[in-house]
Amino acid sequence: MAMSKPTSSVEQLFTKFCNSISFPEIQQLFDEICTQLGVDPNQQDGFYPAIKQSLKHWKATSLFQLLDDRSSLPEYEGGSVCAGRRVLVVGAGPVGLRGAIELAMLGAKVDLVEKRTEFTRNNCLHLWPFCITDLRNLGAKVLYSRFAYGTLEHISTKFLQSILLKISLLLGVKVHRGVSFDEIVEPTETGAGWRVTTTPQIASLSSYDFDAIIAADGNKRTLPGFRSRVFRPKLALGITINFVNNNTAKDSAVKELGGLSVMQCSDTFATLTTDHGIELENIIYFKNETHYFVMTAKKASLINKGVIKKDSKDVQELLKRSNVCNEALADFADEAATSCSGLQNPEIVRNHRGEKDVALFDFTTMHESENASRIVERRGKKLLLCVAGDTLLQPFWPSGTGCNRGFLGVFDAAWMFRGLCSEGADPIKLLEERESILTIFPQIFAHTLQKDIAHYSINPKTRYRGLNLIKPRMDVTQLYDSDSHPATASMPMVGRVGFEEIGVSHDSSDSEEERLSTEN
Repeated sequence: MAMSKPTSSVEQLFTKFCNSISFPEIQQLFDEICTQLGVDPNQQDGFYPAIKQSLKHWKATSLFQLLDDRSSLPEYEGGSVCAGRRVLVVGAGPVGLRGAIELAMLGAKVDLVEKRTEFTRNNCLHLWPFCITDLRNLGAKVLYSRFAYGTLEHISTKFLQSILLKISLLLGVKVHRGVSFDEIVEPTETGAGWRVTTTPQIASLSSYDFDAIIAADGNKRTLPGFRSRVFRPKLALGITINFVNNNTAKDSAVKELGGLSVMQCSDTFATLTTDHGIELENIIYFKNETHYFVMTAKKASLINKGVIKKDSKDVQELLKRSNVCNEALADFADEAATSCSGLQNPEIVRNHRGEKDVALFDFTTMHESENASRIVERRGKKLLLCVAGDTLLQPFWPSGTGCNRGFLGVFDAAWMFRGLCSEGADPIKLLEERESILTIFPQIFAHTLQKDIAHYSINPKTRYRGLNLIKPRMDVTQLYDSDSHPATASMPMVGRVGFEEIGVSHDSSDSEEERLSTEN
């Protein structure tokens, strides 16, 4: 019998790389692969062709073919359209990583900063059909065989992050783990361009001249100069809980709950109240690496069950750590989940801190940025600033819009950057197009997009209907701040960061039932 050929160390490393879901381990394995191949991961120019030529693992070959197919679309112009330009992406959530991939395919040198050091979120994300197609075309199925298996339309956040991180690294994106974005530094008389400061300070990052900064950092909202609306509807308290999925026959037999609300299934919720003293507005159950439940609970029920110790009209006081009993919260969520799904005696997942993976949160306050972009010019150097994901529009979580709209938003940001890099670019026209999309963004759902999802690209016209008929909801000249065109400057400079953030608050009188009915 012939002896099988021993696996090379590079092949072993790449197999581990494909299977890992640990942020630091993925980066460590990738660095080791590059060292073994003699490819410098810090040399962004020509990195992708070099690693594609050297890495011969069968999965890598499949990935490279898919990435080549994507980058062959006319929008990328062979990676020449943004060649030599540099972009900073803030946030390594799924949205930030997906944006980094697009920018790298456009030929830009991309750095990404993320203050966290691990991927820890088990919570599942619902994916619209275009997202599933998009991720398949990037190689998600190659890296994670259970992706979109059967009828599954969801994935845990950390698994999606790990997939997108691997693709980003292969495309030459430099990911700086455990690093926070601090400030923007204006161009100087000595010729330096737009620069940034970080914590900790990274020598390479502080010496780069950036052409764009894309923020996908959630509620942190670190980019200055973006107006924000705040909506405060009726109090809504959400609970998430993850149970261990042992992938047994019993686990497989439990049916998912795509979304039950009190308006749709009043008898079920009435029984839950009568038999268990638990009052819910809605509950969703997805089965993935964990059994994931998310529900909205009424405050009175949480108080009666001892989850919230003392009532308060102040939401921050109501949910502060000392006012919430975590054990009672775990019992409440466990009882609600098992009663609605039939899951028997499940074990609650332990998070990265060794605690039960259950959380109580408030989504009463939702933020929406009044503008999606700004272009700033100083000393002849332009800087594009864009926000995406929750930073742009904080989703109402039962509607399942967050990650999906987030992907659309970074596609739009990448398209705008492409336009700015083009010869003869008109900043005002670019701003008009980007801000016109924001006008319709809150009404974007899977069924309102273009039907031909196989041909989606970063070009907005391939994704949105009737875009030419839409006008921005603001005068975009105020979003172009140029020292060479003083009439366009609209916001006072504040220190080194440059802009003043303005918040606009709106209160909503809609009831929680009305919001669930509208958004689902």
